[in-house]
Amino acid sequence: MMRIYSLFILLFLWASCGGAGNGNRADRDEAVVEEDPLVIPDFNADSAYYFVDRQVAFGPRVPDTEAHQLAGIWLAERLGGFADTLYTQETRVRAYDGTTLNIKNIIGVFQPEMRRRILLCAHWDSRPYADYDPDPAYHYTPIDGANDGASGVGVLLEIARLVSETQPNVGVDIIFFDAEDYGNHRFSDRPDEDNWALGSQHWARNPHRLDYDARFGILLDMVGASGATFKREAYSMLYAPNVVRKVWDIAHGLGYNHMFPHEDGGFIIDDHYYINMIRNIPTINIIHQDDNTEHGFFPEWHTTGDTMDVIDRYTLRAVGEVVTKVVYSE
Repeated sequence: MMRIYSLFILLFLWASCGGAGNGNRADRDEAVVEEDPLVIPDFNADSAYYFVDRQVAFGPRVPDTEAHQLAGIWLAERLGGFADTLYTQETRVRAYDGTTLNIKNIIGVFQPEMRRRILLCAHWDSRPYADYDPDPAYHYTPIDGANDGASGVGVLLEIARLVSETQPNVGVDIIFFDAEDYGNHRFSDRPDEDNWALGSQHWARNPHRLDYDARFGILLDMVGASGATFKREAYSMLYAPNVVRKVWDIAHGLGYNHMFPHEDGGFIIDDHYYINMIRNIPTINIIHQDDNTEHGFFPEWHTTGDTMDVIDRYTLRAVGEVVTKVVYSE
């Protein structure tokens, strides 16, 4: 009896005092609710469109041309104006046909003191051949590369502007790779291995910092055409499936599930392949894939039709909003 009665008194006192610190727990819960919400800056599609248009205005950005040189200077100035630190990595590489190319990777570093980092990248050169043009007369004509090259750079320049104004909780490195599109001509009989993505191959072996590492990377390629569909590229699923899921979940949460379907695409040799293979940074490729074309990409791919006429602000905004939220959710 005594033991039970004592327990009753203790229970009464416990309840009258709020029971096991319920008041303090409520205060803690309220404090959690009052925490600042995640701040994600607004991606400006008009700004990204301007950055795409400005690149295309230089003309085809083929290595060792005047247009390439002038565009490279402009890109370094723009990215350098946003970044805390700018690196320009100049080197010489040999193309599939034996041509020696002078190329330049352009690298913007944001919050260099932070150890947790994300890599964002795109290629800024354009194809020296319109080898899929319906008119054979243009098969050796350089292309503008509005979607194939400039669109990814345009989106990343706008993200660079946002990161310069509103710092995320992670360091960001933005790289514009050169000589991605100087691979085999369609009608060449030379072997097709490792003659694409020459700039990213060089960077992966010689990063701007010897100890460089990142939690993950995202490559943007052909991210500006109307009606774009971004399937889950196969090398991305092989080397970085968790990153694919993260990005696609965010895309679906933003209402872009029609553009980021849960459908598997093909294996594509692109800059991300060498970042995965050589640098061992899990990196994915957001790239337009189309089952209705001969080559599997957007209809104007590697043709003289890859001009500003194919660029759609809605597509730029969708990709930009998704990648921006990925960065600021870390």
